Amino acid sequence: MATFNEKKTCSQRMENFGRFVWNPDTSEFMGRTFAKWVYISLYYAAFYVIMVGIFALSIYSLMQTLSPYVPDYQDELKSPGVTLRPDPYGDEVIELFYNMADNKTYLPLVTSLCEFLPVYNKSVQEKMNANCSDHTRISCAHQNENTKSCQFTTDMLGNCSWEHDHTFGYKSGKPCLFIKMNRIINFVPGNKTAPLVNCSAENGELGDVQYYPGNDTYGTIGLQYFPYCGKKMQPNYTNPLVAVKLLNPTLNKELSVVCKVSGHGITSDNPHDPYEGKVSFKLKIENKPLSSSAN
Repeated sequence: MATFNEKKTCSQRMENFGRFVWNPDTSEFMGRTFAKWVYISLYYAAFYVIMVGIFALSIYSLMQTLSPYVPDYQDELKSPGVTLRPDPYGDEVIELFYNMADNKTYLPLVTSLCEFLPVYNKSVQEKMNANCSDHTRISCAHQNENTKSCQFTTDMLGNCSWEHDHTFGYKSGKPCLFIKMNRIINFVPGNKTAPLVNCSAENGELGDVQYYPGNDTYGTIGLQYFPYCGKKMQPNYTNPLVAVKLLNPTLNKELSVVCKVSGHGITSDNPHDPYEGKVSFKLKIENKPLSSSAN
């Protein structure tokens, strides 16, 4: 015949719990005597000290195998990517669309350039970096912190500098575009030849182009800016730029423009990376009165 345990009252349960917390008959606190609590506390303290020590030793051993200057793995970055400023992105590509007659359409582009270029001011560069000649070469072999890089200043941007035109040519329909090659640690263009920059559109609709630094055929990125030795060794490194001044682009028509950087060790035909060695964008400069543009 089944038996049923008698249901304990609330006071009985509280009394049992109180005896579990402290049993005066056996001098036990929560089921253990004072000596047992000391032993188990010492055991777990020693256990966690050993675990923390093993973890710290593992991290220390791992850090000894890593260089603070150069990443261990950078095999996928064989050729530098190329970016454009200003860079207003549309649905899939960069789209530079504006109306010369409406300053609200191009002032955001000018503002983005004004925020991007101050680091290239001559006074800033003189404090951070060294004045190098075209024949200066920086070596990453001697790994010293705070190694000065070569200066790149706005006066190298010619007619595309803010001092020459506060709107960078956007108001007059002769905009300046700034091409920047991304950094890759220890990358040096081969054959001791400076990388060249050239921009083009279909059917020559881009018109005449002037490059700074460079000429009316291509822009140049001086070899004195290579190699880049990493953030720890060159904390003030600033990427060199090539300013592309469009002198008479076709107006009121959307243009597909491609700017390529060519040089030994720089590729621009990677189907998996559209920005490797080149940058593509859409350009449309309108010259329509506001009333016509609104319609």
